[in-house]
Amino acid sequence: MSYQVLARKWRPKNFAELVGQQHVVKVLGNSLREGRVHHAFLFTGTRGVGKTTIARIFAKSLNCLEGMSAEPCGVCEHCVAIDEGRFVDLLEIDAASRTRVDDTREILDNVQYSPARGRFKVYLIDEVHMLSMHSFNALLKTLEEPPDHVKFVLATTDPQKIPVTILSRCLQFNLRRLSPDEIAAQMQRILESEFLTAEPEAISLLARAADGSMRDGLSLLDQALAGGSHLLEDDVAQMLGSVEQRHVHELLEALAERNAATAMAVISEGFAQARDMSRLLLELAEALHRLALIQQLRDYRDDSRSDWDQLLALTERFDPEDLQLYYQIAITGRRDLGLAPSDRTGCEMTLLRMLAFQPDEGDVPAGGRAGQSEQPEQAGQTSRRQSQPAASAQTSSANAPQARSGPPSRSDPTPPDAVDWPPRPPDPIEPALDSAASTAQPAVSRGPAGSPAKPAAQSAGNGWRSDRMLDSESWPRVLGAISVNGSVRMVAGLLVPHEVREPLVSFRAAPDDMILVTDGIKQALSSALSDWLGGPVRLVVQAADPDEDGPLATPATIEQSAVESAQADAEAAIDSDPLVQKLRTRFGAEVLRDSIRPNDTRSH
Repeated sequence: MSYQVLARKWRPKNFAELVGQQHVVKVLGNSLREGRVHHAFLFTGTRGVGKTTIARIFAKSLNCLEGMSAEPCGVCEHCVAIDEGRFVDLLEIDAASRTRVDDTREILDNVQYSPARGRFKVYLIDEVHMLSMHSFNALLKTLEEPPDHVKFVLATTDPQKIPVTILSRCLQFNLRRLSPDEIAAQMQRILESEFLTAEPEAISLLARAADGSMRDGLSLLDQALAGGSHLLEDDVAQMLGSVEQRHVHELLEALAERNAATAMAVISEGFAQARDMSRLLLELAEALHRLALIQQLRDYRDDSRSDWDQLLALTERFDPEDLQLYYQIAITGRRDLGLAPSDRTGCEMTLLRMLAFQPDEGDVPAGGRAGQSEQPEQAGQTSRRQSQPAASAQTSSANAPQARSGPPSRSDPTPPDAVDWPPRPPDPIEPALDSAASTAQPAVSRGPAGSPAKPAAQSAGNGWRSDRMLDSESWPRVLGAISVNGSVRMVAGLLVPHEVREPLVSFRAAPDDMILVTDGIKQALSSALSDWLGGPVRLVVQAADPDEDGPLATPATIEQSAVESAQADAEAAIDSDPLVQKLRTRFGAEVLRDSIRPNDTRSH
């Protein structure tokens, strides 16, 4: 007997054997048990998730000799014939090879005839989105009012290409992608039934490489088993061209230590071993994603892979904003890999780009980046988040016995729930600031509910430059003028000045963006504003109240609005072009919206 591949041998024969599509099974099962079966179904989803399989099981449920039910017997003549693909009343049609309207009419001419053997004649049209528009039009009337003995089952991987007139005549079921755990569990059951063994990590590699498709996973399992009856992780990784976990961890170490030589050596080793450079960036992005989850979610834990402890140790060596930046660079670099002179060059430049974005020298304390192990001569120094508050406390005790304690007074311009940076030193000008606030400084105008109506611009003080103004309107220009690195500029673009009064600069941010405003960001932004304004700055960032502040006009939203406006103008210009209108009228041409770009588009 010829060998039968695992994807065919282990194709589910009933609804109970299906993996991961319980939401579809429940609806179909109930309709079969209650005898309320619709005449047209549309199954959508990526490849290998069970669209054709469900259609065949559904055909067995309708035509089983034991009676119509959600549990076909699987042993009667009709069930066996459907499983073997020779049941005359189940017509499987490949729409990709029968796209012409004549093919569709030929099919519909036979709809009126009664089933030859079963209760229902089932038309299974696979990849239905490949039909031409004329074919869809020919199908419309029959699909809406077919004979009682006919059921239509349509399957597609691209439902967006199906006309809405077809969609409105079908019950639509979206089959979801299978998770790696579901695929791995099915692989393990198959291996046990076939009396084969495998290392858990080998199965995990195959399940992740399947990318949500059970058929792809079983095909990869077939390929792996060709090399031996016992699957080893190293053999599977070699077959897939996968990146070893060691390479990813070494790259993370290099990023934490900002060591370009180590990063280039890792890429060179992976290239020499014929590793897929795109896969390397994918695995790196996934590792950065897991690091970010560990940092932000207190109860997060993922033991599905063996590198949990290593990632946990690496977590403290990265700032949250750096992880976000590295992740964005990794996925962008992977997207642009085909444009690079070679995959290796593109991968190396992506890592070098990550290393190029780093805080200025003044932003990094002597003790190094947060989480790094201290050198022996730095053992007495504290981390970045501890050193400056400590210094402030020492200055306060030495120079200003009258420094504030307890809750802030009413004259304190800092709200009690705000976080300011740097910690306020007992500056001798502060009492003068408080006493002269009503005369030398303009007050912030208030709305009816007591909320700020508009951020107030600062007046010229003794410390700040009189020719430098900072308010909500000038903030985008100021942000372009100050000297900050990429990650600080990105987060600063999410802020809006709320109150500016020397030495206070108060910002508002959306509540969801507050997590990005870390101590390192506030320190770098405070330092840059001090240099630009020519005097000390005490920075305060608060979460905006959507009810009182409304939508924030941040530099990021202003820039996005400008981009969208330019895009809309470009599309309008294309639509009004006489040549385009003539092509549409005469040839039925269609404008591809995604291909339209404004003339002054800049890369960001």
